[in-house]
Amino acid sequence: MNARTRPVPVQFDDPVQQREAATLGMWVFLATEILFFGVLFAGYTYCRVLFPDAFATGSRRTDMLLGTLETAVLLTSSCAVALAVREVQLGGRRMATALLGFTAALGIAFLVMHGFEYAAEYEEGLIPAIHYTQQGVHARGMAIFYCLYYFITGFHSLHVAIGVAVLLVMAWRTWHHAFDQDYHTPLELTALYWHLVDIVWIFVYPLVYLVGRAA
Repeated sequence: MNARTRPVPVQFDDPVQQREAATLGMWVFLATEILFFGVLFAGYTYCRVLFPDAFATGSRRTDMLLGTLETAVLLTSSCAVALAVREVQLGGRRMATALLGFTAALGIAFLVMHGFEYAAEYEEGLIPAIHYTQQGVHARGMAIFYCLYYFITGFHSLHVAIGVAVLLVMAWRTWHHAFDQDYHTPLELTALYWHLVDIVWIFVYPLVYLVGRAA
């Protein structure tokens, strides 16, 4: 069905009300996600106050190069998905599809780089309860740091994986004329979700990779 002939569901008076309801629902969902990650960040901050030296030591053991590349990849992907929405609004179906595919590819690249990080940390014995070989006065504090690190980055990676799947679906639908200048709400909501993924990482990057190196 062409986007221009898409009927408005009976629960809505018109397309404007449908779009506003969908947007409100997405913002409520994003608020719950912010609260979820906020609890993890608050726990990280509290434990860092308790174990400042151990957290600084643990932070310096993270892969700065991969962390920086991952940040650059996500920032680029947010730009790409925003351009994809703009292209749909301007009628550029092919370019929008390509940009959505490119965004999904960047998300996959992020996950692959994270996988390399986790593999290297396993080899170094930095995964508590699975393979943790650190000894010394800061070993307990570092274990807490890495527990929080895996919780935060693991849940973030899960959100990235979900976002990649949704982006691929949006790319397929865009290519098959599901969206146009008049109707592209699902695409806008997908972009909002992807921007949340990016914003969360903007907090993760300095907390995990940079703060310990500044100590």
